[in-house]
Amino acid sequence: MNAGSSFITVLKEGARELGLSLNDIQVEKFLKYMAILKEWNEKMNLTAIEDDHDVVIKHFIDSLSILPYMENKDDRLVDIGTGAGFPGIPVKIVYDSINVTLLDSLDKRIKFLNEVISAIELKGIFAYHGRAEEYGAKQEFRENFDIATARAVANLPVLLEYCLPFVKTGGYFIAMKGSNLEEVHNSQKALKELGGEIQSIKELNLPFSDIKRNIIIIKKLRQTPTRYPRKAGKPSKEPLI
Repeated sequence: MNAGSSFITVLKEGARELGLSLNDIQVEKFLKYMAILKEWNEKMNLTAIEDDHDVVIKHFIDSLSILPYMENKDDRLVDIGTGAGFPGIPVKIVYDSINVTLLDSLDKRIKFLNEVISAIELKGIFAYHGRAEEYGAKQEFRENFDIATARAVANLPVLLEYCLPFVKTGGYFIAMKGSNLEEVHNSQKALKELGGEIQSIKELNLPFSDIKRNIIIIKKLRQTPTRYPRKAGKPSKEPLI
């Protein structure tokens, strides 16, 4: 599929299946995003998915799948381990009023993200180079976001320690996961320790595919103890299970 009418059809129809309507300006931003992603992917490994059709479905539409569960379009969102900007940049393209913070541990990716942000003229979105364990302890980031999200970063007990410290009491962590929910059963200790509770699990099929996804919506009930997150590397080596 070439970037053009087919790209636009799949993008618009896929978004429509999620209850979203994309205008021409938003579609143009996605087109530019795709072009920059393909250009940079020749120089560094941003994504193993290179086919245009797959990028639209597995990156763009997948990223937008969390929007029906974001009630306020002026929230502050932090995207942990954003990689090539998923889901944070697609969310920002569609809901421009959301304030988005992108966090990634690889500096090269931050350079890519800043080029995308500049090229498609996004405002109120910032990319930071660092680890979740470090930024989650910083005063200006800790418990300062309405929503945290992460996609394909780690198992849920580890993700909870990465992400819940960023979320305000009463806010949400939206975990984007595949079809296997076994890790949910291993997350009770982490939820209890970190102050979260699973509110709901939404299963969906990505449009134009047979790919199953689960969106796990976790509410922050109380402040996370200051000893979390633990030092870099510890959450993954010694998860709260």
